Amino acid sequence: MLKVENVNVSYGSVKILWDVDFHIDKGEIITIIGPNGAGKTTIVKTIMGLLKPTSGTIEFNGNPIHLAPTHKIVEGGIALVPEGRELFPRMTIMENLQMGAYTSDDRENTLEWVFDLFPRLEERQKQSAGTMSGGEQQMLAIARGLMSRPKLLILDEPSLGLAPIMVKTVFEIVKTLNTQGVTVLLVEQNIHHALEASNRGYVLETGRITLEGGSSELLDNNHVKEAYLGM
Repeated sequence: MLKVENVNVSYGSVKILWDVDFHIDKGEIITIIGPNGAGKTTIVKTIMGLLKPTSGTIEFNGNPIHLAPTHKIVEGGIALVPEGRELFPRMTIMENLQMGAYTSDDRENTLEWVFDLFPRLEERQKQSAGTMSGGEQQMLAIARGLMSRPKLLILDEPSLGLAPIMVKTVFEIVKTLNTQGVTVLLVEQNIHHALEASNRGYVLETGRITLEGGSSELLDNNHVKEAYLGM
């Protein structure tokens, strides 16, 4: 579904990503793990067209998207739930959801689907987003991303700043979405939860993919255990 090939990205004269290669097949949950500053969010922004690679290609369902504008990428079937949620705090839950649906031709059925997944949002749809708890805001951010009916959903640090019980809830939602046909790319620092939820994973360190493999394989990898799991 998604193919990232030999992608290099720079901020001005500072190179951030070096020959990054990975792919996602339809129906998978893939995770990219790595420390702060490794370039994970840069990968996400490049896929979404917010940054342009200095070289390399990105294809989605066989079509090149690395030079496409962001709105065309969203229309093509990719949605991003950004790090930090980036909600519109003074707008209501419903208004935030409507902002995510601007490319959708089936808003009514999509809204019904989203409310089935997140019944609390339906109960509070007139509440301002900024008055919600952190966990509720994360639910709204995911729901807003789903309003465009994406084929591929990208979640950038979805567990950041959440209480442990909400972290568990987020990853349960990811698994549920996947059973409903949504392919998922997780970008996470919560290594254990991310790998447990995913099929395969990639380790990004200092802008380079240094390891890849099945999730259980990476959980058993000595470098991953020592560097990220404290084992």
